[in-house]
Amino acid sequence: MIQIKERPRIVLTGGGTAGHVIPNFAIVSHLRDAFSEIHYIGSGNSIEERLVAEFGGLHWHAITTGKLRRSFSPGAIINNLKMPFKVIRGMRQARSHLKRIAPAVVFSKGGFVSYPVVRAAASLGIPVILHESDLTMGLANRQSLKYATQVLTSFEKTAKEIKGAKWVGSPIRDEIVGATKGLPKDGKNLLIMGGSLGAAAINKVVEDAGEELCKIWNVLHITGRGKQTNFVHPNYTQIEYTNEMPKKLSWADVVVTRAGAGAVFELLAIRKPMVLVPLATGRGDQIQNAREVASWGSAIHLPEGELTKTTLVDAIARAPEPAQLPKINGTQEIAKLLVNFVEY
Repeated sequence: MIQIKERPRIVLTGGGTAGHVIPNFAIVSHLRDAFSEIHYIGSGNSIEERLVAEFGGLHWHAITTGKLRRSFSPGAIINNLKMPFKVIRGMRQARSHLKRIAPAVVFSKGGFVSYPVVRAAASLGIPVILHESDLTMGLANRQSLKYATQVLTSFEKTAKEIKGAKWVGSPIRDEIVGATKGLPKDGKNLLIMGGSLGAAAINKVVEDAGEELCKIWNVLHITGRGKQTNFVHPNYTQIEYTNEMPKKLSWADVVVTRAGAGAVFELLAIRKPMVLVPLATGRGDQIQNAREVASWGSAIHLPEGELTKTTLVDAIARAPEPAQLPKINGTQEIAKLLVNFVEY
């Protein structure tokens, strides 16, 4: 009798924001035939835990994590002093999970939760494929570089700056590319969103510009939880959050959004005109993303410091249709690289 070897397992990791989590989901359907189980390691009581539960079908494992705070407030200083101990504890927990799971490969999308997992995998001799979405590499991915078997990037420029890195594009959800029209399309439709947590700065200017925008557009505004505006108009709809982004993106003629790489590449993949208002705080990754995509003639970059009622209305009117660009959707190539670690 021929003995058939059990299909191997794979571990996904990444978190802190939806931008580090949702791209992982994009490749799941392309992995199920090759891997018997797909596991996810993230931080407890986190956005990744909630999103993994909503997505379904993945084995969840929590670890302790520590995030560097870029501030000199007393709370941030105390947090940063405790962080190394949290990271060490997270590495031990990740190592324990990985020894039980025994995956063929680990795929990391970055964020502070990923570093302990990458370190633990490397200590066990488990191959690690690391993907960087942004133009400039985040701290966790920079620290993880020397432990990675292969580094993949969304932007060509990023790959050129990292020895041995491979430019593949970004993981794009199949449902984004294949979405049907999800809302009635009567007139010109404008979608405004501020990332997975919303954006108070964008919301305030949209409230000020509401009357003018609604003369031209049907406006769907995703405000973020607890961040509603006071504006009311028959052509204006606001919601706090939605799981039906593929339909909303399909419906839109123009999108106003932050400049997280995941959202930007999804919009490039379906060639939606966009206005990018990058987050002005943090390490500046969104600003770099926005400048780069705008330099391709595929978006309007509107810095948050220049965001007013007038500049927003003008930017929306000028938003260009993105050009047909190479290596935007990297889902299949990433999945193929991961499946290559399967041995029968």
